[in-house]
Amino acid sequence: MPILNRAAELQGEVTGWRRFLHQNPEILYEVHDTAAFVADKLREFGVDEIVTGIGRTGVVGIIRGKGATAGSGTRTIGLRADMDALPLTELTGKDYTSLRPGAMHACGHDGHTSMLLGAAKYLAETRNFDGSVALIFQPAEEGGAGALAMVEDGLMERFGIEEVYGMHNMPGIPLGQFAIRKGGIMAAPDRFTITIKGRGGHAAQPHKTIDPIFIGSQLVGSLQAIAARNADPVQSVVISVTRFDAGTSHNIIPDTAMIMGTVRTLSEETRDLAENRIRQIVDGLVAAHGAESTIDYYRQCPVTFNHDHETDHAIRVATDVVGSANVDANVEPTMAGEDFAFMLKSRPGAFIFIGNGNTAPLHNPKYDFDDEAIAYGISYWVKLAENRLSE
Repeated sequence: MPILNRAAELQGEVTGWRRFLHQNPEILYEVHDTAAFVADKLREFGVDEIVTGIGRTGVVGIIRGKGATAGSGTRTIGLRADMDALPLTELTGKDYTSLRPGAMHACGHDGHTSMLLGAAKYLAETRNFDGSVALIFQPAEEGGAGALAMVEDGLMERFGIEEVYGMHNMPGIPLGQFAIRKGGIMAAPDRFTITIKGRGGHAAQPHKTIDPIFIGSQLVGSLQAIAARNADPVQSVVISVTRFDAGTSHNIIPDTAMIMGTVRTLSEETRDLAENRIRQIVDGLVAAHGAESTIDYYRQCPVTFNHDHETDHAIRVATDVVGSANVDANVEPTMAGEDFAFMLKSRPGAFIFIGNGNTAPLHNPKYDFDDEAIAYGISYWVKLAENRLSE
């Protein structure tokens, strides 16, 4: 069965919301105007309970189905959308381009927020479910761990959320299609900074120095051995050195060098292996050359891990919306990260990709969310709520 008729009817209105949000992007936790817009819409729809300031600037709306009352003990599921934008200057040339220099919705969170608002309007009108739906509007997905902030602020316990679901648009997946998989669907994105302290001197007398550039150059190559020779070949791991800073002149060997990079893994075991081997390689190689080192290793969000039972539900709902031929139930995982992973560690649930067609890639100044995806997203959210909270 294709998209819901009411979702198609809402397409134009929700597109207007989406383009307004696109023109007014906000970054990380500073989503005050966006959160106010969301809360105003939820009030307009007649949502039963609206709470702001969860996880600093997050918004939660509760819609109770038939027979559900506050404190009645009926089941509650959470549906999550992210609200924040990126620190980029937009180059789309659209007539609704960002009005805020240096900020743009280059990941489609304007679309995510608008689709969930569209579903909220529909669900508040019909209430064709038994239980409650928690509409979760999250700040700071782009590197700010907003999902963790909301979880630590008591999101799940306060609203009695038993399952939680997320959705993200994906360029390259055709419009009208969904993609999902059980287990790890997005990677744990960790980062590291290695500082090598040697002994600087004249470039013509390297024997009187401990050259941190030479040591760092060997480290860059040695770190690749972790994926090539330490990790199980069937376990995904990416280690990329993305920055190397050292020196001030052509004839001076500096005292220090700094290397930065990222580690992406799809299991906690491989994640531990990668961090441990980085530390061992750095300590051993640097010591062998008589230098010193420090390692700042930061674990960001965990693997975005879809739970089996809830993924099965998500697949059935997506199939109901677009047909089985348009649902990839075993999509290849991506090594990008997603902080919805914190919510999936707190409660069982599933994260699904919705097709955004042939657009520019995410995090690109020419990217734009395709409004034709809106009705599909609304239909998915509505049918998921009605399916999981059916009598």
